[in-house]
Amino acid sequence: MAVGRNNTVVTKFILLGLSDQPQMKILLFVLFLGIYLLTVAWNLSLITLIRVDSHLQTPMYFFLSNLSFLDICYVSSTAPKLLSDISTGQKAISFIGCATQYFVFCGMGLTECFLLAAMAYDRYAAVCNPLLYTTLVSHTLCLKMVAGAYGGGFLSSFIETYSIYHHDFCGPNRINHFFCDLPPVLVLSCSDTFISQVVNYIIGVIVGVLSVLVILISYAYIISAVLKISSVKGRSKAFSTCASHLTAVTLFYGSGFFIYMRPSSSYSLNWDKVVSIFYSLVIPMLNPIIYSLRNKEIKNAMRKAVDKAQVLFHGHSVFCQ
Repeated sequence: MAVGRNNTVVTKFILLGLSDQPQMKILLFVLFLGIYLLTVAWNLSLITLIRVDSHLQTPMYFFLSNLSFLDICYVSSTAPKLLSDISTGQKAISFIGCATQYFVFCGMGLTECFLLAAMAYDRYAAVCNPLLYTTLVSHTLCLKMVAGAYGGGFLSSFIETYSIYHHDFCGPNRINHFFCDLPPVLVLSCSDTFISQVVNYIIGVIVGVLSVLVILISYAYIISAVLKISSVKGRSKAFSTCASHLTAVTLFYGSGFFIYMRPSSSYSLNWDKVVSIFYSLVIPMLNPIIYSLRNKEIKNAMRKAVDKAQVLFHGHSVFCQ
């Protein structure tokens, strides 16, 4: 800590992590390393698959590849530091490092809110106006929506980060969490945080309500259109195109609202750690699985990629012989 004229200023924080029990270190390290590697591998594979397969060059998969990229960056903002803390026991993080981690983490999360809303509009256009789909969701519009998602997400994150880290932190400097999240950092401030709480709550409401409103309106039109389809098979096919997106939305928003949209008096940091693991580490790993399990086009692309790999491997083996 550095000593100022009137008080002691925190220059670094100590992340208390998930457990103080030494016997848990190996288990936690192996578990989170596995989650991180799987998340990066699965999302990179999905991005590569979408890039190389001509049948996946549509707006839906353009958004999906951006979602995968977001998930890689999102999990990378917390997992490497967590793994380092568990393996080395050195849990210190500088004040600037803490603010940067939260800025990136929050920016990626808020960008994902906007991107999920854009994906809901894409599903609305595909189900409700299939003949005008390419006109309603043009490549230019896709680029604008993705750029808007990043711009809105990181602008909101900058405001949130500034509102938190411009406060005085005089001590203690021990964060009861495994990364620099909003609630456990804000409680350490020795100045009045009421304005910051209001600002962060307003941003959460604006981003959350706007994106959820777009999603709800889109699905209201989708449900109305699907119910007008006479055949059961047709309705099932239409709903199946939206099932993955709905699952991802439910998991992401459900856990996010639980953490950030509750009154501060109801916070339970130990329980919040468990939920934070889910939305910061597990959901980015699940998203590519959710979008792949019930998607015939991705399954077909994966089969073709595997077949090509087998042919190349077999040809290489024959050549080596």
